[in-house]
Amino acid sequence: MNRNIPCEDCAARTQDTEQIGFHVTGCAPDPARPGRCILTFEEVAASAAAATAPARAQAAPAAGVTAAITPTQVAAGKAIVNIFETGEVLGDYGNVTLIAGDTGHLTFGRSQTTLGSGNLALLLQKYCANLGARFGARLKPSLPRFVAIDHSLDNDLKLQNVLRATADDPVMRETQDIFFDQTYWQPALRAAGKLGLNSPLATTVVYDGFVQGAWAAMRDRTTQSAGAPDAIGERAWITAYVATRRDWLENNVRADLRPTVYRMDAFKRLIDQGFWALGLPLLVRSQEISAATLAAMPPGCYDGPHPGSRPIALQAPLARGLDVRLVQLGLSDRGVDIHADGVFGQTSANLVKTWQAQNGHPANSVLDAAMIGELTT
Repeated sequence: MNRNIPCEDCAARTQDTEQIGFHVTGCAPDPARPGRCILTFEEVAASAAAATAPARAQAAPAAGVTAAITPTQVAAGKAIVNIFETGEVLGDYGNVTLIAGDTGHLTFGRSQTTLGSGNLALLLQKYCANLGARFGARLKPSLPRFVAIDHSLDNDLKLQNVLRATADDPVMRETQDIFFDQTYWQPALRAAGKLGLNSPLATTVVYDGFVQGAWAAMRDRTTQSAGAPDAIGERAWITAYVATRRDWLENNVRADLRPTVYRMDAFKRLIDQGFWALGLPLLVRSQEISAATLAAMPPGCYDGPHPGSRPIALQAPLARGLDVRLVQLGLSDRGVDIHADGVFGQTSANLVKTWQAQNGHPANSVLDAAMIGELTT
């Protein structure tokens, strides 16, 4: 397997790739793309994994680490990082973001995986491989562009609308949950266990480092300056790590990273309040994490109404749902510059009116069952 990455990211990507369970075999300049390298890696053979398992178990028994954190505490920890990434407790499964200066380029999903890392391609490949993937046929032709880390995807608004729409597919939501667990949560759990960091808050801090990146570098910098966790204690080490990472973010050469000091400020507040167990309810960046919010339908995801079961028009409150999203997606397929967010607001109404006038329909911004059928088939 391979990923095409910026040459300056070789060291960091090598570290990140090995941390999620792969063996990196090389990183060499791409002769066809100056300034970029090809990182090659392979899955660790089962026999090799079995041979090293006893040593890993002795260093940090996986079962022991997992048993120390309840499912609710795990959900709370993930919710904290979801809030950091998309501002939502359950994450925003259809979130499409492009931040100026971000070397990751196009980012997508609950935990904001990036085009530049190659992880977005892996996520979409897993989704499209599922026979139940509702939008798989729409995405499959573009998979080679994701694998090649084609930066023109940053400006492909039609394809980005398809990504947004996949949030309505339970298969995509479950694929994201599994993918982000395998890519970030489980490696973070193992890394925390190896250091003797077992509290829910400490594990969440490590998880945040895996999601945002540079966990290993910040781990080493903290240990060098403050001492190892087994020498100074879990709470003192995590407190030092948060301060070290905040300083790194605040003074980072990347302008897009500097504002993200809010992540460490939120952790510092939890540390100061003694919320090491992540007992509910919690308030993080003005978002409530509670049994109710953890059990809710993820924001921006729709399981109805079925297209054609109601007319769609501008109204108060605004019409929103699966039928609106699919209509918007149909307009996007026909070249209309529309944001497929599943909400029928004034902009959507104006664009529908223009489309109606251009296609022989009464230009009234109202979509009846026939027009909805035309746009969604």
